[in-house]
Amino acid sequence: MALRSRAARAAKRLVVTDAPEPEAGKPAIDDFVVITGFSGAGKSQAMACFEDAGYFCVDNLPPEMIGSLADLFTHEGSKVEKAAVVCDVRGGTYFEGLAKILEDMQGRGMPHRLLFLDAAEQTLIDRFKETRRRHPLANGGSVAAAIAEERAALAPLRAIADVSIDTTDLSASRLRKVVADKMLPHGHIGKLAVTFMTHGFKHGAPRDADLLFDVRFLPNPHYEAELRDLTGLDQPVIDYVENSEGIDEFYARLLPLLDYLLPSYVREGKTHLTIGIGCTGGRHRSVVIAEHLARMFAERGDYLVDVVHRDIDKPPRKP
Repeated sequence: MALRSRAARAAKRLVVTDAPEPEAGKPAIDDFVVITGFSGAGKSQAMACFEDAGYFCVDNLPPEMIGSLADLFTHEGSKVEKAAVVCDVRGGTYFEGLAKILEDMQGRGMPHRLLFLDAAEQTLIDRFKETRRRHPLANGGSVAAAIAEERAALAPLRAIADVSIDTTDLSASRLRKVVADKMLPHGHIGKLAVTFMTHGFKHGAPRDADLLFDVRFLPNPHYEAELRDLTGLDQPVIDYVENSEGIDEFYARLLPLLDYLLPSYVREGKTHLTIGIGCTGGRHRSVVIAEHLARMFAERGDYLVDVVHRDIDKPPRKP
């Protein structure tokens, strides 16, 4: 069992806190999260989110030890109220028993949730190439074959997951925001984190967008030879889009809609919202508009604003 150093330090802090003793016959722990999913899908980042929220965390815990750890937290004197563990194919053949362990916990009335992290196959392959890490099931073979083997092993768990998150289009920081939004309590409502994500429809719409706006009705700078190789971050393209016919009417209708929707999401308890802005290639019109909207909402100070240009570095198609 591999304990992360920060988790070990957190455990020491938990021992000395003056948390109230659990009621007789009542488990001290009220949230036990099991994190699983594809290798390279972001399980470590997800666990970091729980660590930051004060959960006792353990990485790479063999399935047969999950039940024992949960039992330990129910013993009198345990002051661990929230815990999160990562369990995945690194556990070898033991991993096959995870579904049965979770079923047993359900039968014993042990409060628990299963978080499943997914991602597109090509994204997983690219992440392993970027980090130069070996897939735990590769054994000298291809990453694609290892992912296929992993998919078969994970299928029963995906089917019973309480929350499933597709991390294909998520950066590490945005994944943590999404995990917090879907898994952590919303008792304290802070500022809503709003991400404006630009994309090109020819590359596919973002999987995690909560709202999606198509701006392909505006004149396309791609057809202007002097603008084609520029992006929406360059002033000539900004001037072209901001002076195009229909842009003022678009803003006049979109801004009141967002002014209505965003506070509504805050009242509902949402902590993170992704707004997709799409054009054909994701390099010109969507970028200009997302930057404009992000600047406006950031200046108000009501939200935590971020901008992600997913496809801006992809080369423009030939005319």
